[in-house]
Amino acid sequence: MPERAGVVRELARRAGVAARELARMPAADRNRALEGIARALEDGAAPILEANARDLAAADALVEAGRLSAAARGRLRLDGDKLRSLAAGVRQVAALEDPVGRVTLSTELDEGLRLDRVTCPLGVIGVVFESRPDALVQIAVLCLKSGNAVLLKGGSEAEHSNRALFAALRCAAAEACVPADALALLESRDDVAALLEAERDVDLIVPRGSNALVRYVQDHTRIPVLGHAEGLCHVYVDRAADLARALAITLDAKVQYPAVCNAMETLLVHADVAGAFLPRAVEALASRGVEVRADPAAAAASGAGAPVVPAAAADWDTEYGDLVLSVKVVGSLEEAIAHINEHGSRHTDAIVTEDAEAASRFCADVDSAGVFVNASTRFADGYRYGFGAELGISTGKLHPRGPVGLEGLVSYKYRLVGAGHVVADYVGPRARPFTHRPLA
Repeated sequence: MPERAGVVRELARRAGVAARELARMPAADRNRALEGIARALEDGAAPILEANARDLAAADALVEAGRLSAAARGRLRLDGDKLRSLAAGVRQVAALEDPVGRVTLSTELDEGLRLDRVTCPLGVIGVVFESRPDALVQIAVLCLKSGNAVLLKGGSEAEHSNRALFAALRCAAAEACVPADALALLESRDDVAALLEAERDVDLIVPRGSNALVRYVQDHTRIPVLGHAEGLCHVYVDRAADLARALAITLDAKVQYPAVCNAMETLLVHADVAGAFLPRAVEALASRGVEVRADPAAAAASGAGAPVVPAAAADWDTEYGDLVLSVKVVGSLEEAIAHINEHGSRHTDAIVTEDAEAASRFCADVDSAGVFVNASTRFADGYRYGFGAELGISTGKLHPRGPVGLEGLVSYKYRLVGAGHVVADYVGPRARPFTHRPLA
């Protein structure tokens, strides 16, 4: 551990130097690096997929031994379509406006004294992530585009995939003259502990993975942490819902990709439509392999012999990440909102309704990063939002919130330019007044 701590501190220190170089690079050069990365994913797919196959083979043994969940194994898998999608996402990030050096406020304090608020990179970002090797690509390109250096620590279950992807990315970035130290790959468990102690050199830690991982990171560092501990998302079927639409959204939110944080974990149904909706919904869910855990009212509304099991109190607070769904009947919109605010994780929650007033009330009162109307929770994603990719999902209320794209990776500084101005001229009985005139 002491040896690794020294290595990680040195990597972080060198990353800080590289970050300053990267921030000075013209946007065109950073975009050139991203285009090179996109090509590397397309042209170098074979060795990446070969490495991923090795990880998948090892994961199969872990799943069989009960040491890795099937959901985690699912997140690990790469294929040609996923690599092409990743490359498209990289190009989408490259096409976005440069987030660095933008003037977001400009004010004349007095004649010849101008104040600008200018965006700037955060500096060095440490990211600890599990299972999903595609996250390595998304994280790296967002950091490069926004002028940040990044220290990446993936899960051991994706060891070979991460190495292959990192090698491709670093080679492509180097061809565009990106400083080599702007990207670093950490691999051991000891590296995580050392990273969390590097508060003098690392500006932000982002954990992406299980609740246990996020809690561990939050509890073991003094570095600011951006992340979400859980993705406990809800869909509420209102009394004024179009039930065909509600069924399609329910199935998509639960079944389309159940292992991810924006999948639905609890379905709430208004009592007025439970009898018409739940028999169809439970049958459709069960036919797709979903275990439905229902409260007594939901079980009764589903009909005699419906494939449901009784829900326990803990189910309302559980992120399954699997083909399991808790279902509850509520008596009102207000009860649905109260349930979500009490048991949800402030990630993403949706209402299905044709009542504009109910939709407006839901969006105003549900305290989540994403509040959706007549749309699946699975849309809560940086790529789908048009961000190109995402660093992660933030469920806190301080900047940023929701899927974190480029805007979440820059801060700002105030740049004041004068002509020998001094504060003494603006105090006392003959104080010169400020103009505070907004500038275009």
